[in-house]
Amino acid sequence: MVDPMIPTPFKVTRVRRELADTFTLDLVPAEGRRPFAFQPGQFNMLYQFGIGEVPISISGDAADGGVLVHTIRAVGGVSNALTGLAAGDMVGVRGPFGSAWPMKEAEGADVVIVTGGIGLAPLRPAIYHVLANRKKYGRFIILYGARTPADILFRKELEGWRSRIDTYVDVTVDAAGTEWQGNVGVVPKLIPRADFDPANATVLVCGPEVMMRFTIQALNQRGVGDDRIWVSMERNMKCAVGFCGHCQFGPKFVCKDGPVFRFDTIRDIFQVREI
Repeated sequence: MVDPMIPTPFKVTRVRRELADTFTLDLVPAEGRRPFAFQPGQFNMLYQFGIGEVPISISGDAADGGVLVHTIRAVGGVSNALTGLAAGDMVGVRGPFGSAWPMKEAEGADVVIVTGGIGLAPLRPAIYHVLANRKKYGRFIILYGARTPADILFRKELEGWRSRIDTYVDVTVDAAGTEWQGNVGVVPKLIPRADFDPANATVLVCGPEVMMRFTIQALNQRGVGDDRIWVSMERNMKCAVGFCGHCQFGPKFVCKDGPVFRFDTIRDIFQVREI
């Protein structure tokens, strides 16, 4: 049995700058290692040797087990250190950990994705899955919000998804200059005009908690029940296997019981700030 606390060496094959503070790492197992399998929504612990570990959601295609993709915002010591990696460097990987988006349960239903900022990264594997299995799902809606036009993540992919006749994509920004011709406002405001069946929709939500709170309110007002909403939480994950307790969330651990939760299972504690 593989010890979940021991990182596996992976080699960096490509580094892509996404935004001023955000980048994507492509990783492959070191020579002789097996391909990596995961489910959309899961995360890994990335270990920068000599610095430490950080939990990062997997942002690549689960159907492509040959390349492991992580999109990272540099906000702390470890993630800032990861910005220094280049092709050929090594990084440690533990995982995959945590729960996944309910892709099987969503078959036959409309799928609505509501996300903000870097929250699009953990949802990208779910988007890839729906698009690769398009006939298994009903209407497909992607609603995305960013702070400014310069903060729009995966802009070219969003444009590509928007160009499909079987996918509806709407994007908004909190603030913009006169050069921006799109929506201005928070992402929950996009929900009332999206065409989906509230009684037969599976909604996947990821972003800052304040954004998720107002998104859930807007979904409820639209008639979507809490048992049809899934959220991904980000809470101080350290060990990733429920040992250390840093990510305790009421009676649950985000790393082990989440990060993806069906909302009705955490509704009571989600309303408690800083629990």
